[in-house]
Amino acid sequence: MPPAPEPPRVVVIVAPDPAQELDVTGPTAVFGAANKLCGRESPPYDLHVVSVSDDAIVRTESGLRILADAPYHRIVEQVGRPIDTLLISGGSGHARAAEDERLIGWLRTQATQVRRMGAVCTGAFVLAGTGLLDAQRVTTHWRHAERLAHRHPQLDVDADPIWIRAGRFYTSAGVSAGMDLSLALVEEDLGHTVSLDVARDLVLFLRRPGNQAQFSTVLRAQAAQSPELRALQTWIADNLGRDLSVGVLAEQVAMSPRNFARVFVKQVGDTPARYVERLRVEAVRRLLEGSDRRLEAIAHVTGFGNADVMRQAFQRHVQTTPERYRAAFRGEGQAVALAAA
Repeated sequence: MPPAPEPPRVVVIVAPDPAQELDVTGPTAVFGAANKLCGRESPPYDLHVVSVSDDAIVRTESGLRILADAPYHRIVEQVGRPIDTLLISGGSGHARAAEDERLIGWLRTQATQVRRMGAVCTGAFVLAGTGLLDAQRVTTHWRHAERLAHRHPQLDVDADPIWIRAGRFYTSAGVSAGMDLSLALVEEDLGHTVSLDVARDLVLFLRRPGNQAQFSTVLRAQAAQSPELRALQTWIADNLGRDLSVGVLAEQVAMSPRNFARVFVKQVGDTPARYVERLRVEAVRRLLEGSDRRLEAIAHVTGFGNADVMRQAFQRHVQTTPERYRAAFRGEGQAVALAAA
């Protein structure tokens, strides 16, 4: 007699009021696709969206309304089984949710029973309100990272990664990053092949790793006010392999090195040296993700000169070595053009 199939894992997504709709529907799409594509007779996930309001309606920032399965405090009784994975989505209602003592108490209780718990985007504010993330490294949407760190100084807030795992707690950046986190959870449960199939089915171009940056240096940096410095920013990105010392850059815009450095900091928000190094590290990341070039060759083409100098800069910005970054990236199935796979 064949063994009975395992019961599906209960996945619950708590949506604030209002919620960012993609923080809710992105993860549900990933877990739902996993149910369809896993190749099992019975689905591996029993998926539920719950509201913070008693009317079981999830109001979203766009005005769309989603009928929830239940208010959060009734879902365990309704399902009849313990929650396996509990995620808190983001949205402009996160501040009120983080102050809701009944919700915070319920989350603390569930944390003693669930296998894993996470937050998408500003859902991190709600999860942080429970105290469960204290002294942990966490992330959120880059726009809200400084505010999260200020409100919860006991957290180690890293605005760069797409998602972070700290034991059985997970946090992710906003919007589409919730799908990346959900794909990682599916991979933990069902393996890399199923996760990749889900990404293909959802037409996601890349299955991104948690340590990939949310935002490129070019986009993160302030655009200079003057057209000369804006043109210089473009020129720097196109010439990373050249000498990009302050003197060389100042010459490009016909300024003295001292005046150039002062104006650059004022308009771009960073020193020329730090700005150049960040662009170079970002270029290294792209080459590690998408090529098999040797480290010395990557160091040369990105302007670091040699692999040792590149390695030191990379560790400063990414907190790991180029070798480990490449291994982790390849091991998680990234750098795969899913549309062509």
